[in-house]
Amino acid sequence: MSKQRTPKPRNLEKEAKEIAKLESLEKRPQSKLYLAYLMVIITIIYITDEIATQIGTQMKTEIANGLFGAFGDQSVGIMDALGYISIAFVILAIFYKPLSDRYGRKLFLFINTLGMGVGMLLIFLANNIPVYLAGSILISFFIPHDVQVVYIMESAPSRHRAKFYSVIKACATLGILLVPLFRRIFMTDVTRWRMVYMVPAILGITVALLSLVLARETDSFIKTRLNYLRMTDEEREEAVQQNTAEASQGGIKDAIRFIWGHKQLKWMLLVSFFFFMGVIITSYYQVIMTYGYAVTYMRDGLFTDMDAALNAAGVGPVTLALFMFPLTSALFQLFPGFLADGLGRKPAALITSVATITCFSLFFYGSLQNWSPYVMGLLCGAFVGSFWATGDTCGMILAESAPTNLRASIMAAQGLIVFVSVLPPAVVAIILINVFGNAAIGIICLCLAVPSLAAAILCLFLKIHETKGVDLELVTGTEWD
Repeated sequence: MSKQRTPKPRNLEKEAKEIAKLESLEKRPQSKLYLAYLMVIITIIYITDEIATQIGTQMKTEIANGLFGAFGDQSVGIMDALGYISIAFVILAIFYKPLSDRYGRKLFLFINTLGMGVGMLLIFLANNIPVYLAGSILISFFIPHDVQVVYIMESAPSRHRAKFYSVIKACATLGILLVPLFRRIFMTDVTRWRMVYMVPAILGITVALLSLVLARETDSFIKTRLNYLRMTDEEREEAVQQNTAEASQGGIKDAIRFIWGHKQLKWMLLVSFFFFMGVIITSYYQVIMTYGYAVTYMRDGLFTDMDAALNAAGVGPVTLALFMFPLTSALFQLFPGFLADGLGRKPAALITSVATITCFSLFFYGSLQNWSPYVMGLLCGAFVGSFWATGDTCGMILAESAPTNLRASIMAAQGLIVFVSVLPPAVVAIILINVFGNAAIGIICLCLAVPSLAAAILCLFLKIHETKGVDLELVTGTEWD
């Protein structure tokens, strides 16, 4: 027989103080304009998050050749291999994210945004590999938590939740335009790549401080936490024995236990596993374009030296293509929100996942045919935007299938699954890149990503129930059992 769980010991004095504090927050009057300015703050935080997520990819060739150039044609593979030093910190992050179910959303909104800003600041200051890795590890630790997403989910009106999310995400994606803009302004030569990190670092640190002053704790968290604290010992014991959501106030163990007992959540994690095996296509698009143009230059006799060809591609067509990237990326992350609130979450996710496969296949073909940088940038944004729109919609289904007091913890459990799913194709890719060189990255990504994305589409279509219109304050997670 399995060992029965027992309720955790209570500190009534400490709980009474927390109840008083939360009741004070609950009664504090809220400005009619609060939702509007909260969403502005969240949008700026999301811009910081998107830049922190994409800037390393959009600067990958320059960073690899600048810091890891001694490794020649394997520079990208070596850089990514050393990046796996951050694995221990990624695992730690899985236990860090659920803390917002216990201590609130606001504190971690501030900490995560500040961490991304400081990480980019370190890379801006980096003149050696260890400092670069320190900044990269900080960014890798803080970007997966997406507390700003929880804020949107728990603050936006339920009828328009997906629209709020997609509009903010689209605006944040347009913020990625800052990266090619700073490439054009600061990177007159590829050796000046560090300067591109300067303004985003300052933006992240500044908006983190603003969130600490201006953002409130979410009402959903306050209500759910108060309900838990007000429960009697008998009520808590009954909740523990029945393995209901009320038994917990967060934690990765409780989240996994809860997921295991509910079909919708189990299948969503399997969908996440297959889907994020394909995330590799979002990591190398800048390298695929850069080497595509450079190889074409060499083939046409414009250059006889690969380094010179890469430099010409980096400051020329690739930077131009990256200006186009955010336009379609934002568009393909905007319309799914309207689809999700109109047709439902599942149809939106299915449409964007098919768009991901189609647009990446065209992008890969175009990289071999020297297509216009305008076309390449638009295709690039389309497949990356579609990919993250699908991931975001799947994350919304997961969040809408989870009770409030375990929502962040269940999303952290998803993070664990994502980590497990990303690792095998990433390791295989690094091995193949070191064998065949940077120019082979396109075909490697195509072969690794497309089958897993197809498997995710199949599971989503066959096993997942619709969650459109769910009340996040009332959902228990048992509705689809």
